[in-house]
Amino acid sequence: MEISPKGPAVCRLRWIGFDVDGVMTDGGIIISDQGQETKRFHSRDGHALKMLIRAGFKVAIITGRKSRVVELRAKDLGIEEVYQGVFDKLAVYNEVLIKHGLETSETAFAGDDVVDLPVLLRAGVAMAPADACAEALAAAHFVSPSKGGHGAVRDMAEFILKGQGRWDELIARYRV
Repeated sequence: MEISPKGPAVCRLRWIGFDVDGVMTDGGIIISDQGQETKRFHSRDGHALKMLIRAGFKVAIITGRKSRVVELRAKDLGIEEVYQGVFDKLAVYNEVLIKHGLETSETAFAGDDVVDLPVLLRAGVAMAPADACAEALAAAHFVSPSKGGHGAVRDMAEFILKGQGRWDELIARYRV
């Protein structure tokens, strides 16, 4: 599958935010009788997030739910900016802009539902998985051919890295 940039230029991007449920996962939430929550993450999505970080991007999570699983996954991937239990994602996004001295054109955000719309509509590049709600799909500059939790984050990372002409440089280490 060849992913090429369409819509706004990705060359200025420095910060990329991701929703969790429905983007980094398939949206399913499993809660045991003991109240323990589990989520399923795709390994290629995880590697793609590490590649973005290795390339120098600030990667963040902004999610409405609060989960220890997300803390553990973020730590494992090296994602330092994690905002959980967020009711107003746009307010957090605006704080991030100030914190990092960013213009909206230097940011991308991936979301899948109406709660993500305020950030999707403001970010320089809006992204959504294939199975996002109609409103998120309409707002997206890039729609992954994959569903949330099934490689969508990998597609988004490739979209950005290829758009910046950095993909080949990053995968060169794997070509022996």
